[in-house]
Amino acid sequence: MKRREFTALTLSTLSPLALAPAQAQTLSFKEGTDYLSLKSRVPTEVGKGKIEVLEFFWYNCPHCNAFEPTLSAWSKKLPKDVELKRVPVRFREDFEPQQRAYYVLEALGKVEELQGKMFAAIHVERQNLTKLDALLVWSEKNGIPAKQFTDLYNSFSVIGKARQAAKLQEQFKVEGVPALGIGGRFYVDGSLSGSMERALQITDFLTAEIRKGR
Repeated sequence: MKRREFTALTLSTLSPLALAPAQAQTLSFKEGTDYLSLKSRVPTEVGKGKIEVLEFFWYNCPHCNAFEPTLSAWSKKLPKDVELKRVPVRFREDFEPQQRAYYVLEALGKVEELQGKMFAAIHVERQNLTKLDALLVWSEKNGIPAKQFTDLYNSFSVIGKARQAAKLQEQFKVEGVPALGIGGRFYVDGSLSGSMERALQITDFLTAEIRKGR
């Protein structure tokens, strides 16, 4: 979804999996057309020799929901030197409860287990999970005691990560979600690439370029 207009990105062409990284490396993508290079590099939080890929998302975004299964499958086949991290966006202040909720799940080591369930609760079950009270009901149903969720939600660590996520969103100049940041240097979204499937192909291409020393 676009940051300002929240208009739909067409994801109808998404297939279950993007091309394998080796296949993507043989494709040619154009800077400024298919992806953008950042004017200022963004520091990454991965070890030496690792390439960081960020997925910018919003739980209420239907296109992020549609993209999640493909992203999850892609992430399971990543080379050992590529590390995927999710970054919940905050285009408006009322995004913050879900933003913090993601970092609660991360702190509990439950992102893999509950990420899909959060999307399903919103987009399939039509639950309104935009406020803390509703998130607490959801957390209880999914095995997280309300007090534990609340304590983490209000913790210095989670609040700090939410602020850092908002900073990353600005540094990458994210204009719509889902979107991807690669190696602290490149940005691609569905508007640039044409589809998020192609965005993953571009990501594979760019990680290969970084690996070559570009």
